[in-house]
Amino acid sequence: MASLTVIAAYDVSADSRRARLAALLQGYGDRLQRSVFVLQTSSEDLAEIRRRAESFLDLDVDSLHFFAQCADCWGGQVCIGQAHSPEPVLYWIAW
Repeated sequence: MASLTVIAAYDVSADSRRARLAALLQGYGDRLQRSVFVLQTSSEDLAEIRRRAESFLDLDVDSLHFFAQCADCWGGQVCIGQAHSPEPVLYWIAW
């Protein structure tokens, strides 16, 4: 599986939906800020994340953005102040 680096950012109005989305994204990556995650995933897993998120988000009021990062783009990131790239951490996902 090819690995993609994807930034996921969301704005979800209800606490329960926001918690479910955060838990889903946490299974595939690391939180950068409260509503921003960096995911290391495959295109197949990204499609699964999207499918699962669409099943519980309110598409009339919630938003979820995915920004794919090429190696050159991700390698050129700049962190200032307290900002830092997340350390890679492996997680087990139970289905």
